[in-house]
Amino acid sequence: FDVNLDAPAAERFKEIASKYTDSMNALIQVVKDLLLPVYPNAVEVIDDFFGAMHHKLDQPYRDEIQGIADASGIPLGQIVMYNVIYEFLSACTSIIAVDENDSLYHVRNLDFGLWIGWDPVNHAWELSRALSNNIVNIRWIKGGQVLYKSNNFAGFVGVYNGLKQGKFALTANSRFGKDGETGRNGMIKWLTGEMPDGKWMTWLARETMENANSYAEAKEHLMNTEML
Repeated sequence: FDVNLDAPAAERFKEIASKYTDSMNALIQVVKDLLLPVYPNAVEVIDDFFGAMHHKLDQPYRDEIQGIADASGIPLGQIVMYNVIYEFLSACTSIIAVDENDSLYHVRNLDFGLWIGWDPVNHAWELSRALSNNIVNIRWIKGGQVLYKSNNFAGFVGVYNGLKQGKFALTANSRFGKDGETGRNGMIKWLTGEMPDGKWMTWLARETMENANSYAEAKEHLMNTEML
């Protein structure tokens, strides 16, 4: 799929959201099925809490998420949750390796689903299996040219892993911080106003892919930007 960064934000993900509505709904249903036995009012909380969070999100992500909700018909709060839930967790592993021919490999393992909904019959995490049906490859277009490429989930506006041809590659390699801190801590501080300028990790990654033109620039930006 092509995502045109010169198009109005609300229109950028319309094609993907329209084509993947069913699999996006199936993914969100997995989350609901996991939560409802423990929290019977989970759907109402998701719709209300994350729906109210929408107006606090930075642009263009706010309008992009609204556009996805409009195109898919999925409630706005559920699309917001889908886009920020990764910030609650600390998972996924990146690997860099070189083979005997000096070919460089930059890969990422999808740990998402860890601890959540183990299927003992098929030996798989239910959330990871649902996510696999939403994988899309995106070419991000600017000025009529491919600016960079990424592997994404349909309905998700951030970047977990991307490649800027001839420049650099970037992957999310999330792990626990000092004192066991995870993205939850940053999200709470952002919601309470303690970190109003903190960047969401996958949106910072996307911002870096869009604006940095070398490995050195990308490293500098990531090291010197406050992240939730």
